[in-house]
Amino acid sequence: MLESGKLQRSRRVYSIVQLQKCQARFELAGLITEKVITMTRFGWEFFYASRRMPVMARNIVATSQPLAAQAGLKMLRDGGNAVDAAIATAIALTVVEPTMNGIGSDAFAIVWDGNKLHGLNASGRSPAAWNLEYFSQFKSMPTFGWDAVTVPGAVSCWVELSRKFGRLPFEDLFEPAIGYARDGFLVSPITAEAWSFAPETYKDFPELAAAFLPHGRAPEAGEKFEFKAQARTLEQIAKTKGEAFYRGELADKITAHARATGGLLTKEDLARHKADWIETISTQYHGVTLHELPPNGQGIAALLMLGILEYWDIQNYPVDSADSLHLQLEAMKLAFADACRHVSDPASMDVGCEDLLSAAHLSQRARLIDMTEAHNPDFVVPGCGDTVYLSTADASGMMVSFIQSNFWGFGSGIVIPDTGISLQNRGACFNLERSHPNLVGGGKRPFHTIIPAFVTQDNQPLMSFGVMGGDMQAQGHAQIMLRMFDYHQNPQTACDAPRWCVFPNMEVAFEPGFKQEVLEDLSKRGHRIKKSVDGSSFGGAQLIYRLTDGYCGASDPRKDGQAVGF
Repeated sequence: MLESGKLQRSRRVYSIVQLQKCQARFELAGLITEKVITMTRFGWEFFYASRRMPVMARNIVATSQPLAAQAGLKMLRDGGNAVDAAIATAIALTVVEPTMNGIGSDAFAIVWDGNKLHGLNASGRSPAAWNLEYFSQFKSMPTFGWDAVTVPGAVSCWVELSRKFGRLPFEDLFEPAIGYARDGFLVSPITAEAWSFAPETYKDFPELAAAFLPHGRAPEAGEKFEFKAQARTLEQIAKTKGEAFYRGELADKITAHARATGGLLTKEDLARHKADWIETISTQYHGVTLHELPPNGQGIAALLMLGILEYWDIQNYPVDSADSLHLQLEAMKLAFADACRHVSDPASMDVGCEDLLSAAHLSQRARLIDMTEAHNPDFVVPGCGDTVYLSTADASGMMVSFIQSNFWGFGSGIVIPDTGISLQNRGACFNLERSHPNLVGGGKRPFHTIIPAFVTQDNQPLMSFGVMGGDMQAQGHAQIMLRMFDYHQNPQTACDAPRWCVFPNMEVAFEPGFKQEVLEDLSKRGHRIKKSVDGSSFGGAQLIYRLTDGYCGASDPRKDGQAVGF
């Protein structure tokens, strides 16, 4: 049942159509003479389960914010391809969903160009001046401030994707985002909720408050927010094809602010940055192949989980049954134990991906699963982060899987004055363990939580997808794969379905929707059911699945976004 307060509020919610009908009746009765209605203020709670329908079209954009999805769709209608749409969507997201990403984010992408897959790692490296001696003053890696900032890579991702695959002029891709920033946009409900935490989280960062809390508070759902300085920054990036950000005027502003406020990031660090084209890593699973980007991302954890489950006939256990879920949880914990021990900058890894994904290793890990008892392999994941994911596909067959993130909310809290550039805090994902390959150091890429995914079948594209949300991402990828390719759920159903999320020390959280008797069974096997978990812990998915002629797009109801197409 609804709480009494919420029930009372819900009774006061009237649609605009209802109010207009009331107004018309009053006018006919002569009770009012002016067409003025004062709407009762209402809340943005959504009390009832909503079931979205998939979108079927030959050109599709799916992402976490509707205005950004429209930006990508505009590029497709203007003659651009899926890459143009992905870039325009990503740029727009820095404006309309700044709680999850920004101009100072990192990014990764997987592109099907019509013939083959290409991977792009645009994550940034740490400042050259970073070393263990400097960080020995800390007990753990800092989460906020300059000591958490690595070189931002998102701008380089936009530039490289456009250079290699884009069809439209680079500047055209910025038009929707610049318009949203200059003229303002109405903040969507879930974004507003995430924004509401900023005043407390970033209370020690006055530049962030000046930029993103202009009235001393976060904007509310439905409230207009504009940021003209951000529009000017995007114009500079567009006109210079990113040069202003890494070597020009914007780079000067970033490094001047670093010098003035204690940061070690230099203009040389920015100028040395480059995005790298790389091959994907993959595993075959029940007739399809899941592709992820290799470390420094955690995508290998999803591959490890599926590789372990190849040695179990999980499809023989009913969907959402205790046996099926137990297998999934145990395989995921083993996968995380491997990923958290080994994933780092590829130049620092002491065990290669091919060894971790070998049949010998996976079969050995699979034998550790006991169907009657949960086990506790040691792992420590970086925790929940805030991310945007998008997928695009066009009628020519090009598909893009793209992810972009600050890591935590607005990132490090560092905002470059008069630019709208909020800097990510990806350096927080390094560690201070001397024997670990992910040990903090200069010029290194840290462990990364953000991962795009792609599925092929018989060397042909099948699905571009991702599940945003910190350590939930690899878990979400695997759960989507199981629901679709073991239990034959359609993309939207697989997206809507309740999720689980494992934590260290045997803890696991479940979304509402799993049967109570199933949870009780799992608890008896030793799983510690985590009761109080924020809903954002379960991530947000976007999927585009290839049909015979066109695509099926799905968008997660846990986010503000949508799949759109024509």
